[in-house]
Amino acid sequence: MKTLIVSIALVSLFGLGQAADPEYDIVIYGGTSAAVTAAVQARQMNKSVVIVSPDKHLGGLSSGGLGWTDTGNKSVIGGLARDFYHRVWKEYQKPETWKWQDKETYGNRGQGTKAMDGENRTMWIFEPSVAEKVFEDYVSEFDLTVHRDEWLDREKGVKMKDGRIVSITTLSGKTYAGKMFLDTTYEGDLIAAAGVSYHVGREGIKDYQEDWNGVQTGVLHHRHHFGAVKEKISPYKVPGDPSSGVLARINPDHPGEYGAGDKKIQAYCFRMCLTNNPENRIPFPKPDGYDPSQYELLLRIFDAGWRETFHKFDPLPNHKTDTNNHGPFSTDNIGYNYDYPEGSYEKRREIIKEHETYQKGWLWFIANDPRVPKDVQEEMQKWGLPKDEFTDNGNWSHQLYIREARRMIGDYVMTENELLKKRPTPDSVGMGSYTIDSHNTQRYITPEGYVQNEGDVGVKTKGPYEIAYGSLVPKQDECENLLVPVCVSSTHIAFGSIRMEPVFMILAQSAATAAAMAIDDGVPVQEVDYKELRKRLEKDGQILEMDLMLSSRGVDPKALGGILVDDEKAIRTGDWKSSASSDVFLGYGYQHDNAAKDGKASARFDAKIEKSGKYEVRLAYPQNTNRASNVKVTILHAGGEKEVTVNQKKTAAVEKLLHPLGTFSFEKGKTASVTVSNEGADGYVIIDAVQWLPVD
Repeated sequence: MKTLIVSIALVSLFGLGQAADPEYDIVIYGGTSAAVTAAVQARQMNKSVVIVSPDKHLGGLSSGGLGWTDTGNKSVIGGLARDFYHRVWKEYQKPETWKWQDKETYGNRGQGTKAMDGENRTMWIFEPSVAEKVFEDYVSEFDLTVHRDEWLDREKGVKMKDGRIVSITTLSGKTYAGKMFLDTTYEGDLIAAAGVSYHVGREGIKDYQEDWNGVQTGVLHHRHHFGAVKEKISPYKVPGDPSSGVLARINPDHPGEYGAGDKKIQAYCFRMCLTNNPENRIPFPKPDGYDPSQYELLLRIFDAGWRETFHKFDPLPNHKTDTNNHGPFSTDNIGYNYDYPEGSYEKRREIIKEHETYQKGWLWFIANDPRVPKDVQEEMQKWGLPKDEFTDNGNWSHQLYIREARRMIGDYVMTENELLKKRPTPDSVGMGSYTIDSHNTQRYITPEGYVQNEGDVGVKTKGPYEIAYGSLVPKQDECENLLVPVCVSSTHIAFGSIRMEPVFMILAQSAATAAAMAIDDGVPVQEVDYKELRKRLEKDGQILEMDLMLSSRGVDPKALGGILVDDEKAIRTGDWKSSASSDVFLGYGYQHDNAAKDGKASARFDAKIEKSGKYEVRLAYPQNTNRASNVKVTILHAGGEKEVTVNQKKTAAVEKLLHPLGTFSFEKGKTASVTVSNEGADGYVIIDAVQWLPVD
């Protein structure tokens, strides 16, 4: 009788013939770099944790081809994120890692300095397989529980009770109960399935009082548009004849009004890992469904003289690349991803396959179509897929670059106003610093009848910026035990900077820390004691304030005196890129022309002269051997114009940063300017600031 009573009790509790699902302290859904980082932090805080990953390979884009890390200012990357890049550096100290190239011939590219990192040296440029090894080492070292190839049942797989997630169930039928949940996917599937508010697409500029959101017709920042081509390109099959039809991959519809919101999202692509090492190279395969008509527009671009196909074949160790989009018709599959964020798994697989076919076809077309210019074709034929990368996926990346999908509308919404320091950010849990960067969303026909790309934005932030804790948590009346470190609560334009892999790792560590504290204190995630959270984050090496960075390498502009105009305030033309990788610079960073050597990049620094007299004029730049030795600089002063040449390979005379251009007279209220150009330059042209120092 006693045995029968126990059996009935077990059936009552757990269901006939079934054991109870274990409850974890923290359940992490996703397999990205953020997922692994969050799990490591949870274990370090003595919490039980499981990674429920739809992916077989961990690391997302960080192990999926994005080895040329978008860091921004490296000084604000701390905690476990910096530990990841330190572990990458350690892998490249092993002789066996350098299978196809001598370490010395690759040099010190992408590595931190001992002066800055001490023994915790970092490496920001790496092969996909090396990154994946580091993530798997985390799994082994911290004994992480990982369930792979487990896909959330998005329709009925989230069990809610009293505003909290109780458990999630995958399509295989497995259920994961937990006290806290993290959505670390690029898509935000757990957010949506839990009924948390989110947004897809671009907000209008009036929604959050922003300048750079919404439709961006007429805005041309990167060289990802047709302004980089010498002549205007007709979008029609018969040039100039609309009745002949429109070429492939051009939207014939109206692009929308400037600044208006829409449901379009910036383009996706695969960050391809290629190699030109014959021993490790597989010739580009001709994809099933290849259609050369999809690339007719590229032929017209070539015919117009464009030759920048290989400008983003960024070199990784062992003669490999991280190949990213560059130019008006490149690896970005513009306009073919709009249905991805909300699409079913089947629909997403179709979109991913279409992107793979497009990109493999792009490679095959350039390498084989006889109409492609010979110089471009011969160069492309030197490249191929590496035999030792993505070996279980036909040597092709397993991760599409989901630059943007859903974004939570949470307790606090990050906007460009926080990134550009127009208003303060509350309760920092990490920092970003990368340029506000959106790729194109559509390719359309201008009113004049030419083809143009739209959506491209590249706006430099005014130094590193804080990211609010409130952007990681939903509104409390929607869910009390969910944190979101990837699809954070932000506008499209703010997400353009936040969306970098190191930032996802930073926010994941902070999210896991908050989840553990919420468990210990028995409170919703929205009520975690921020002061205590901040203490723990700082203890664990997170960087939460931008002033900490300025004291390390950036020279304080206020200490220089005179009239100083920063590069951010310069009137720029052409393509300038932000950086802060040098050992010394002014403020929070500087800009360079990416060694374009095309005469299209210039920057004019205008000063407001309050008192007439003589001023010594100085150009600020951080020196390096890869700089141009013949930078053309023009000074406009009271007596006319003076052109000088600056050798930026040499260290500047003042503070190792300021190079005197000469002493000139200036009049109050009259124009005073210095213009820097990359015309005829033989290396990188750098702009950091210009100083006018009164001469007694």
